[in-house]
Amino acid sequence: MPVGDSMTIGSAGEHTWRYRMWQHLRATYGGPFAVVGPREALYDKATDTPTSYEYADPDFPHFHLAGWGEGWLHMTPLIGEAVRAHRADVLLVSLGLIDLGFYTNAGQTADNLRFFIAEARAAKPSVRMVFLPVIPNVRARTDVPFATEVALFNELQAKAVADLDERRSPLLLASLPESYDVDHDTYDGTHPNAAGEHKIAGAFAGAMHQAWGWGVSTATRARARNRTRTMGRRPATSSDTGRPTPRRGDPPGADGRGGRLAVRQGEAQAGGGIPGDGSGRSAAGTSQRMRWGWMP
Repeated sequence: MPVGDSMTIGSAGEHTWRYRMWQHLRATYGGPFAVVGPREALYDKATDTPTSYEYADPDFPHFHLAGWGEGWLHMTPLIGEAVRAHRADVLLVSLGLIDLGFYTNAGQTADNLRFFIAEARAAKPSVRMVFLPVIPNVRARTDVPFATEVALFNELQAKAVADLDERRSPLLLASLPESYDVDHDTYDGTHPNAAGEHKIAGAFAGAMHQAWGWGVSTATRARARNRTRTMGRRPATSSDTGRPTPRRGDPPGADGRGGRLAVRQGEAQAGGGIPGDGSGRSAAGTSQRMRWGWMP
């Protein structure tokens, strides 16, 4: 279940990072899963209401618990019932920017985070949660007190996640999205464009891959694609293979010495597939249908 504010609900005409995350899980998770939540709509800027279903690509499960202008203050009273009613196993949470901007200071916001965790666990003691740090928006460049509160809350959130982590109900703190830049990854200094959506989804994916071995992180997939393209463009040379380069006129498979090359058992070949985690096994819990609750 994705949970969040305006960066998660998105607005009419957008894909949203929820869509990017669904694409990633479908490609890499290795088992059945469901995206769940009590809401489905996008925010409609024309009517100032969350009533639009005009997704850029509507062919994906839209479910979420996110709202334009809503933060920890608003989601904490709702999370218990949402987890209980929709049987969420995993919450992907991106909250805090709206709280710090309009409702609560860093300390109060961190208190609401702790209440949120307690409410989610009361509904399901084994629920897993992944939290995204608050990404400073353009306001933080000129509003020093606001920027200070964002930085302080991120510290307090990290401490809360460390303090409250349990074996039965694991908590993860994702990293800030790699190379995220409000000038290039948002369309207005706050809300993600397509590039920003990919990076936010990648931050959640990377955290789950590193901690739980679920799927392949989007950064790993990108490196694999780049590596494959590079290997595909450059032919092997004697310095790469340790063998003489075949001579012009040699028959196919010649080794440069008048013999033929043999491929060793297990010798890797460059391919275009998505690498797995190497275990050959699906993630823990995939014998049942995993239900994702995201909180951005």
